Amino acid sequence: MGSNGQVKKLKKVESILISQPKPTRSPYFDLAKKYGIKIDFRQFIHVEPVELKEFRKSKIQPEEYSAIIFTSRQSINHFFRLTNAMRIKMSQDTRYFCMSKAIADYLQKFIVYRKRKVFYGKRKIEDLEPSLMKYKETERFLMPCSNLGKKDVSNFLTEKGFNWQEAMMYKTLCSDLSDLSDVTYDVLVFFSPLGIDSLYENFPDFKQNETRIAVFGNSTKKAVLDRNLTVNIAAPMPDVPSMTMALENYLLDSNKDD
Repeated sequence: MGSNGQVKKLKKVESILISQPKPTRSPYFDLAKKYGIKIDFRQFIHVEPVELKEFRKSKIQPEEYSAIIFTSRQSINHFFRLTNAMRIKMSQDTRYFCMSKAIADYLQKFIVYRKRKVFYGKRKIEDLEPSLMKYKETERFLMPCSNLGKKDVSNFLTEKGFNWQEAMMYKTLCSDLSDLSDVTYDVLVFFSPLGIDSLYENFPDFKQNETRIAVFGNSTKKAVLDRNLTVNIAAPMPDVPSMTMALENYLLDSNKDD
């Protein structure tokens, strides 16, 4: 509020940086056209494979595990990349537990899909609890993951007493953004805590000033607040399921004609 009781007008947005790779099609393009603003895309984090020589040091033999837990498409890609490199053929009796149907569908690129051997949840590991508990006493579980691990899944498996092992098969790392040092944007959009880490790894002296920060997800929001930054735009919310919708709601206020 201003001193006269009027609502302070939001500063106009002319440029937005999305901290993800540029897609071929996206509602962001429609947003840019509709409001006449510049929307750029830049990957703040990237994935690198763990090479076979490095993976062998873990002494993990994937074929010794009768159940595999996949938390992402990346985990599927790198699991089969390494098993192929090791000339391992997984048993047809192997059970696969996927965090979502989309991940389970993607798995069909790599295995002969048999419903009795593939289980999936909606999004969280708790969704898979009935299926997992059914095989708790008979299976050894392997969870391919990145260097960041998957804490919610790890905690669940440990607390429930599963016979399981984590296998780091790829790394999620901060990208080099040094070419952006002299470029400024009105809005920065983040989708993970690591995106915030990447921002500070590249620009240790970053000051928010008048830059608006948009975040997707509670963990990303927390990472921003932990850096003593202000969250200006947030999604998902009950009535705002997507980041594009959250941005548009903000633009409706910031870019409206006086």
